[in-house]
Amino acid sequence: MQQAPQDFIEIVELPVEEGVLRPLLGPNDENLRYLQRMISSKVTARREKVLIRGTQQDNLEAVEVIMEMVAITRKQGHLTRGDIDRVLRISGTPDSSVQRELHADPDAPFATMFRAGDRTYNPRTSGQNEYWEAIQRNELTFALGPAGTGKTFIAVACAVQMFQAGRFDRIILVRPVVEAGESLGFLPGDVREKVDPYFRPIYDALMKMIPADRLRKLLDRQIIEIAPLAYMRGRTLDNAFLILDEAQNTTNGQMKMFLTRMGEHSKAVITGDMTQIDLPRKGESGLIGLEAILENIPGIQFIKLKSSDVVRHPLVGHIVRAYDRHAKSHAEQSDSASSETGEAIGKLPAHSELPHSTSDE
Repeated sequence: MQQAPQDFIEIVELPVEEGVLRPLLGPNDENLRYLQRMISSKVTARREKVLIRGTQQDNLEAVEVIMEMVAITRKQGHLTRGDIDRVLRISGTPDSSVQRELHADPDAPFATMFRAGDRTYNPRTSGQNEYWEAIQRNELTFALGPAGTGKTFIAVACAVQMFQAGRFDRIILVRPVVEAGESLGFLPGDVREKVDPYFRPIYDALMKMIPADRLRKLLDRQIIEIAPLAYMRGRTLDNAFLILDEAQNTTNGQMKMFLTRMGEHSKAVITGDMTQIDLPRKGESGLIGLEAILENIPGIQFIKLKSSDVVRHPLVGHIVRAYDRHAKSHAEQSDSASSETGEAIGKLPAHSELPHSTSDE
């Protein structure tokens, strides 16, 4: 089969003056070796040139990265691994003029959360806007509400935005692996392939904000990590944006374990829907009573989203409200039945007044 032109291997030469090339490569070429682990093209240096060998698409990405590295080296006279990490982020740190443009959209009712390509994402309800602002202000934010209110999407958008701006080194997205009323059986593949079905909502949100090839590289390098909750035990996560999704399906012990994973310079968002607890014993959910436990601790905020914050198909909001009415009606009927049973028991005669059983019975 004939190879497509874009699959042909080519060599690109970038001229770099000697005074910049040495600090660019780092002591004993450490920067070069580190960069090589992060990109697909093969990079070497010779005299006053950087040679890039790979496919056309891979080389385009490599050239963009290396040119930014060269510019940083020229400006500050040296290059660190942290500088390389910043260059390798999703699309670089947006400059202040772009930020002003994003926050000055006269047609947007709320400030812009995130821009991906030609698409701009904004909070669409006052509840969502309050949620987005709470994440900016607090180290730990809880978002509780029904399906379709944007709990996961807004958390992921904030994580990607802050990661891109260099505020965090990693994004860690976590979910308890609990089946929602049905068994998936024995799934084939490695651990990541087995748990992928549980993380599909997170992947969907990420793919709206990060190009697929870039996302794949970030996942492969574990700069963005998606993992089951059980994998968090024993870890301390510094300089990371943490998201615990579907937290209603954590136990008390799991919730405490996750909350104590936060390391220095980290931020966490925890989302959940108390009407969708899939644990065998619903009363064991780690979200039940948690607000009372954590009240009055600075840096923590609970946001309660409502059916009016649902932004999916208009029917979804009606469905959520219908279920709420049904649950409320069922609870009232149960209370009424319990009250009537209590009254009936109160009218029973004392034990000594009950008729004696006979042998015929």
